[in-house]
Amino acid sequence: MLARQVSAGISARLRHHAGFVNRSDPVPRVLLAEESLPYRRVIREALTAFRHCEVDDAPSGEAAYELALRQRYALYVFACSLPDMKGELLDRLLARAVPLIQAGSHSAPPVVYLLRADEAGEWQHLSRSARARAHVFLPPRLDMLMHGTAGLLPVRDPGLPT
Repeated sequence: MLARQVSAGISARLRHHAGFVNRSDPVPRVLLAEESLPYRRVIREALTAFRHCEVDDAPSGEAAYELALRQRYALYVFACSLPDMKGELLDRLLARAVPLIQAGSHSAPPVVYLLRADEAGEWQHLSRSARARAHVFLPPRLDMLMHGTAGLLPVRDPGLPT
């Protein structure tokens, strides 16, 4: 009996130190803004499969803005170019609005930018923002997405249901 309790305690501590989360922890939310439905699906499925998070997605900057005003997010994932505005403009708008609307928020969450091949030079400009943490080239690759979100979202515990 004592051996099981000790083993369970050690196992829980190892999962905690490896970046896994408990079942009782609140689930961080991600706001994904990208025009392409297939890309949104791939990114949403990859994040929810390998990171402990829930993903809300929007096809435009306007739709993403509306979602961000209604819900608290731990991470933004924005395409550099959206149909109605630039991802950088969306980030700037939310950086000003979120602290005013959401009680207890002093700033908007960090941002991971999605860049197309012809936008590769944009990252130098985008990386000047304190909240810009990473970029992922489109089409999305699993390794780049996991690297870009490392440290921003907890790793999904293999014991948790997807």
